[in-house]
Amino acid sequence: MSSVFKALSDPTRRRVLQLLRAGPMSAGEIAARFEVSKPTMSAHFAVLREADLVHAEKAGKSVIYHLKLSVLEEALLGFVHSFGAGAEGSRAVPDDIPDKEPAT
Repeated sequence: MSSVFKALSDPTRRRVLQLLRAGPMSAGEIAARFEVSKPTMSAHFAVLREADLVHAEKAGKSVIYHLKLSVLEEALLGFVHSFGAGAEGSRAVPDDIPDKEPAT
C-alpha cells in the first residue's frame, strides 16, 4: 500500500490518474498536457506502474496507459479501514477515548 501512497503524493501523478479516468491515453497524449521533460514523465509513469495504479499496453510505437481504478479504490478503502472506519462510514472511537470533554 505504501507504493500507492508514494504514487499519490505527487500532484503530477495525481493529475495523470485524473486524465485516465476519462479513458486510456497514450504516453505522448498524457505528456503533452505537462510542461516537464520526457524523462521526468517516464519516471512518473514508472512510479504509477510500480504502484499498480496503471496498466501499460504497447500499441505499435506507442504505450497506452489504462487506469486500474480497482487498485486505487482498494488502497483507499484499506487506508480508511486502518483508522477503524466501518463500511457504513460510521465513526469508530476506541473505548478509552471519551466522546466529550469531562465537565468541570
